[in-house]
Amino acid sequence: MLRLQLKKLRNYSQPLRFISQFSHPDHPVPTSVQNRIEKWSKSMLTPYARPPMILSRGQGCKVWDTEGREYLDFTAGIAVNALGHADKQVAEVMYQQAKVLVHCSNLYHNDQAGELAHTLVKFTKQFGGLGYPPLLDPSPTPKDGEDLEIPNDHKVFFANSGAEANEGALKFARKCGKIEDPSGSKHELVCFTNGFHGRTFGALSVTNQPKYQLPFAPLIPGIRPGTLNDTAALNELITPNTCGVIVEPIQGEGGILEASEEFLRALRRRCDEVKAVLIYDEIQCGLGRTGSLWAHGALPTDCHPDMLTMAKPLANGVPIGAVMMRDQIAKKIAIGDHGTTFGSTPPNTIAKHVLERICEESFMQQVRSSSELLKKELARLVDEYPDLLTGSVRGKGLILGLEVKNNNHQVGSEPTISQIISLARQNGLLLLSCGTSIIRFVPSLIVSHSEISQMIRILETVLTHLNNSKAS
Repeated sequence: MLRLQLKKLRNYSQPLRFISQFSHPDHPVPTSVQNRIEKWSKSMLTPYARPPMILSRGQGCKVWDTEGREYLDFTAGIAVNALGHADKQVAEVMYQQAKVLVHCSNLYHNDQAGELAHTLVKFTKQFGGLGYPPLLDPSPTPKDGEDLEIPNDHKVFFANSGAEANEGALKFARKCGKIEDPSGSKHELVCFTNGFHGRTFGALSVTNQPKYQLPFAPLIPGIRPGTLNDTAALNELITPNTCGVIVEPIQGEGGILEASEEFLRALRRRCDEVKAVLIYDEIQCGLGRTGSLWAHGALPTDCHPDMLTMAKPLANGVPIGAVMMRDQIAKKIAIGDHGTTFGSTPPNTIAKHVLERICEESFMQQVRSSSELLKKELARLVDEYPDLLTGSVRGKGLILGLEVKNNNHQVGSEPTISQIISLARQNGLLLLSCGTSIIRFVPSLIVSHSEISQMIRILETVLTHLNNSKAS
């Protein structure tokens, strides 16, 4: 089947030698678009570098701008829209819930938050993660009126975003350190270079990337940065004064860099030795993006964390974040230690719907199949465009990356990653960059093989154009 798909893909269309005319040009900017952008700029803070276009609607893996131009979206709102844009079932769940109850704060119980927490714990036990190996039967079916037996050692705290989830996890780690050592010495937090955990103050403090940190320094004290996959340095990095360690199993913003199984096992072992809390940030790589529920779920349990943070795809674009933790962590968090006004509100019923669909075995199989096709075709591009691309395809599942060769972020004799992304957009394809030289591919998890074919054709056209431009 895959060979047939690859054969079809290569016959989809031959790439153009040169791009003589853009199908979605940035310039000239339509007057109506320019007028709106200028109007909004007078009242809205926009710390973003945006192209001169206005998106108006979406459907599946496609979006359209106000001029009616269609784009193939391989950004998914930065790995958020797992079920695609304007999913009809998600819209119906939102509509039905909004008619009944939208907000009641955390002063009271509500069914939706409790059921989402229950479902997260249930599926984590079923598919593996946070101390549980995956069950041998991937789809156990409870009898009518019954539910799968739920362990009593996972708890969930809801927030509004990934940054908030990480803030909560860091606070919980600090609280555990205070209980372990009431003197206050056990307060240090360990993070890793090129990690990204958010832009709020605590999350930013463990985001060891100067471009994000320097404008806001000094940040919170007690942060010790290390190097991802440097197992030999862990004993010196993580000390008895360490209360928590935060790491992404696959660094997203940092360049699609995977933590090795050996490294995660050594992290787990060292955290146990000094009684530090191990936190996995799966905000971008979790919830089905790697072809399993959690990026770490298929690993042996001696590589698993104490806490797990999530957000992006959980409600398919509705803002939500969560921290899931083992019971020994939860027991140390007292009433009043943390809280939020909007977390745990009834719209969590949307997240429960999304989670149940992601966890269908056929859905996971589709993600793995799409990943296999996409990864093979990206590897082919590396082989066929050695003057532009280098290295192997990074990542797993549908969080993949290609490294641009000799990228210096300056327009000159060598094409830059920004040029590639701009040319792709002006030919109807939305892509992301990450790290210093990586093209990032994080489409909706529903992406089809034909959409992968379309994406490859456009990207190949861009690469061919740049290759020939260099040679001419």
